[in-house]
Amino acid sequence: MTTPSVILFHGTDEFAIAKHIADLQAGLGDVSMVDMNVARFDGRSLNFDDLNTAVNSIPFLAERRLVVLAHPSAAFQSAEARKKFIALLGSISPTTTLALAEHEALKDDHWLLKWARSGKGGVRILVCMSPRRWEMADWIVQESQKQGGRIERGAAERLAEMVGEDTRVAAQEITKLLTYVNFERPVKVQDVEQVSVVSAQESIFDLVDALGNSDGKKAQRVLHRLLESEDPFQVWGMVIRQFRLLLLAREVIEARGDMRAVQKALELRDFVAQKVYKQAQRFSMSALEEIYHRLLEIDEGVKTSQVTLELALDTLVVELVVF
Repeated sequence: MTTPSVILFHGTDEFAIAKHIADLQAGLGDVSMVDMNVARFDGRSLNFDDLNTAVNSIPFLAERRLVVLAHPSAAFQSAEARKKFIALLGSISPTTTLALAEHEALKDDHWLLKWARSGKGGVRILVCMSPRRWEMADWIVQESQKQGGRIERGAAERLAEMVGEDTRVAAQEITKLLTYVNFERPVKVQDVEQVSVVSAQESIFDLVDALGNSDGKKAQRVLHRLLESEDPFQVWGMVIRQFRLLLLAREVIEARGDMRAVQKALELRDFVAQKVYKQAQRFSMSALEEIYHRLLEIDEGVKTSQVTLELALDTLVVELVVF
């Protein structure tokens, strides 16, 4: 299949979008030349002239080059800027592929989606939506097969319970589990429980308990123990998920729901529902909303390289202890 000049990715599954872009990069040919033929930009801090130069440059000892622009909508907010960008899209070098990556689902009337559907250029649109909670087990089974292994249904459900809807963390855990069984047999529930994800989840509960009790020393100790054994991005994903669960659980509690109501609403197993329910009672709704907003601010800062993830986690613990 001929690679189009422009590919518009949009949706909430950042991991899937990243995989598609990695495949495009891998298709450029000689690995030693790839870095010379890939340019990446962020629409939130874009210099238009640099982008123009990148999409019209000649590939270096290769047939094509790849230009990736994340968050393009952020760069072109006025009608004049959009007109200028659309003109650029129509004049891209035939040896360049421009990948536009929006990490949210665009509405049908979005200007960029309307242009892509106009048929005025070689454009492909790919929608990448994160699986919903009840779809994650199926996603894990399929991803295990893609990685060359197998996982039992019960193990997939257990893993889904631990990672929530974070496909990036799930993929990392699948790789870890398949390596653990040496790709020789299906991953079982016992394997999931023996590998780090469960102990990491327990540590997340411990971390939130310490924060709820304003025990800064314990919170720092648990956090540093986690960072010694787990990937920081996995820890970060689990922290965000935990506070999201607490926020949802608090909504149920505010509506006079009990632990069983929380379990049903959030689709959790008994032991997880019990801990989430207990922890949610320690925070007010306003406190959880403010904390979750702060998590999103930090996430944005990490993604734009304004702060390292390890420092962001340390800062967050300090902030929440004095919250």
